Amino acid sequence: MALIKTQTHQPIAHDERKQARDCNSLLLELENDNPMARRWAARDLADCPAASAALVSRLQLEDDVSVREVILTTLTVMGNEVAVVGLVNCLRSEKVALRNEAIEAMKQLPDEVAPIMRGLLADADPDVRIFAVNILESLRHPEVESWLISVIDHDPELNVCATAVDLLGEVGSSASREPLLRLKARYTQVPYIQFATDLALKRISDG
Repeated sequence: MALIKTQTHQPIAHDERKQARDCNSLLLELENDNPMARRWAARDLADCPAASAALVSRLQLEDDVSVREVILTTLTVMGNEVAVVGLVNCLRSEKVALRNEAIEAMKQLPDEVAPIMRGLLADADPDVRIFAVNILESLRHPEVESWLISVIDHDPELNVCATAVDLLGEVGSSASREPLLRLKARYTQVPYIQFATDLALKRISDG
């Protein structure tokens, strides 16, 4: 006779969601087998700032895309130090989707991310530095251009500089002209850098 596995978690109904919505109960629901229950818990935990560490931990493990989306939304609503550090740690994940989702979430937190941006742009991992430049694309912070200029003047990695040049072509002003010319002179044998710097310089002149 075959064994029938007992369901420990029934589908969550609207009425059930109204029960036991205190922070401790929501943290338990965050580990529920039912992704719908985890989504509701992640959403309601926005009112529980102390839960940010638990949300970050769950984010690293969560396989359901819709649950991750809600967790990330809640973390951006919280915007506290634990949430921001957790998002930064996601940039080091082997999961490409999680890294990309964290980048998009960090773009929504310009005031919270700005104080750590110099550290990200100086990170020992060049991939993290590239991700940091990608975050700058939508950060809408007054220091974006100066940060990018510092990258193309000082970063030793070609790919990081190339990413920064692409963005300078969109946000750069006359202040970027000399740094772009210096970069072009540094990489005379790299066709892409020659092309990208020329394009950025043209856009700055036309602007």
